[in-house]
Amino acid sequence: MILVKRNIPPLVFLVVSVMAFCFIHDNAATEVITPTLLPETYTRDAHMDQPPADFQSMRVPVKAKGIYLTGYTAGSNRFYDLLDLLNRTELNAMVIDVKNDDGLVTYKTRNEMANFVGANRIVQIKDIEKRMADLQRDKVYAIARIVAFKDNRAASSRPDLAIKTTSGTVWRDNKGNAWLNPYNREGWEYLLEIAMEAAEHGFDEIQFDYVRFPTDGNRRIIHYGEAKEKESMSEAIAAFMKYATEKLNKKGVFVSADIFGQVTTNKDDMGLGQQLEDLTASTNVLCPMVYPSHYYPGVYGVSYPDFQPYRIVYTSMSTAVKRMEEVETSGDKALLRPWLQDFTATYLKDGYQVYGPKQVREQIQATYDAGVEEWLLWNAGNYYTEGALLEE
Repeated sequence: MILVKRNIPPLVFLVVSVMAFCFIHDNAATEVITPTLLPETYTRDAHMDQPPADFQSMRVPVKAKGIYLTGYTAGSNRFYDLLDLLNRTELNAMVIDVKNDDGLVTYKTRNEMANFVGANRIVQIKDIEKRMADLQRDKVYAIARIVAFKDNRAASSRPDLAIKTTSGTVWRDNKGNAWLNPYNREGWEYLLEIAMEAAEHGFDEIQFDYVRFPTDGNRRIIHYGEAKEKESMSEAIAAFMKYATEKLNKKGVFVSADIFGQVTTNKDDMGLGQQLEDLTASTNVLCPMVYPSHYYPGVYGVSYPDFQPYRIVYTSMSTAVKRMEEVETSGDKALLRPWLQDFTATYLKDGYQVYGPKQVREQIQATYDAGVEEWLLWNAGNYYTEGALLEE
């Protein structure tokens, strides 16, 4: 209660009463801070000086179980058939070509270099915004596949970025493809620009394929330049992945790298620049392509690897898990998410079997038994074995 003398004018009494009410109301809700309590050196800049965001601490775990789609499939009505497959099974992710094996960017791009090298000559996904909206609506984890250093269009149009021969011409592999030189940092920027644009479209993750040096063709005549004398192949690939991962993580997307299946058990880089320990601390996810049909006869004591899908996948993945656990790093280690075989390798002639629900499921179980919780299915034609999948 506020006591007043009768000789105070009514107007003054009213003002004082209102002020008293406001003071009591404000103090009931919040602590009153008077100007004298503020730091003398207080500035807006000091107030806004916040520590950088820790991307890893904000990660929303997604145990991806996915399938691969070409740009043509993603741009056609078959996209919706496969989306239905995800909605009725355990699948929850799609890996979609953004820059494919031919160096084509599959949707309309604003990138100047992509247009210069003819990477947008054929647009396979006409309405990328609609496709991304469909994926987000159905809560599908969207992964953009970007074929990295194998890029005939970019390397042919920009010889300064290409792998060269000792005579100075553009080197080509057995199929006539030119490659970007993994030692060339300007080539890195082109790949990163394509990845950044994919992130802006709403992809959750960028997956780099062919993130390696070439393995086919006359490699004896290759000249990588002076950088080769200062940095090994595995160091160059790990450096690219670390650089791309740091940049893309800041955009809020994850980054993964496809690696040869044999990298999981080989101690060296197999002459292609992929060394498991180096890559473990360089990116968010490693995706070994452990297709049984791709292993040579006799590996792991198996005469015909294609006939032993469980053993091949389990041996590869369990070895990778153990090796990666032993890596010492101050930062986060990559997760594992293998590519599994959902196709029949008829090219092996007598050394193959038809892959159906049993063979595909054996690989999935081998992945789990090795202590890995994520996996992807590969079929170049994008036809997948529903019988191998659990119903949602």
